[in-house]
Amino acid sequence: MSHTYTSLLFHMVFSTKHRRPIIEAEWRPRLHQYLGGTVRGLDSVALEIGGMADHVHLLISMHQNHSVADFLRDLKANSSKWVNETGLLRSRFEWQRGYGAFTVSKSQMEQVRRYIQHQEKHHRRMTFEEEFIKLLDAHGIEYDSRYVFE
Repeated sequence: MSHTYTSLLFHMVFSTKHRRPIIEAEWRPRLHQYLGGTVRGLDSVALEIGGMADHVHLLISMHQNHSVADFLRDLKANSSKWVNETGLLRSRFEWQRGYGAFTVSKSQMEQVRRYIQHQEKHHRRMTFEEEFIKLLDAHGIEYDSRYVFE
């Protein structure tokens, strides 16, 4: 075959360090825009970005030349550096070490997009911790609850 053809859709989720609610509503849209620009800079497409004060969700069409681990390392490093350089917080901003990255079929893309768009509604009923465990369970990912969160 002379070309490479891929469809690499991922629902990516990660939290602030210790899940501190420090992403303020006033600058959250700027952070989401920056994340989207960083995704573009990684030759990928951000289809949806949303989140709350303590975490973000991204629906990404990732370029085939990236590994998930390298992509998320670069995305988190660049965005935390941006938050710190812009002085949006008085304290140092950091993301947690880990993340969730879940494959998404094309047929479920709009459902995941709507899920990300309605984060505030979801979090009236559940915490981030409950939401993340629910995602792990829905994707059949085994985990030891003692080590899911920092």
